[in-house]
Amino acid sequence: MLYNLVKKHREENQISQEELAHVVGVSRQTIHAIEKGNYNPSLELSFKLSIYFNKSIEELFQYKR
Repeated sequence: MLYNLVKKHREENQISQEELAHVVGVSRQTIHAIEKGNYNPSLELSFKLSIYFNKSIEELFQYKR
């Protein structure tokens, strides 16, 4: 199962889902689905998010059995 800390980092940076979506080129609904764990982002989107937050992909997304 894939877990993520996107919401935590987004809130720490005081950015809305809409603003983050605009920056990385997706819809607000996509950001919402990622934060809820209902959608696993593509590798490209994962990189965009990690670059935006200046975190490694592993710091944003973790796989647990």
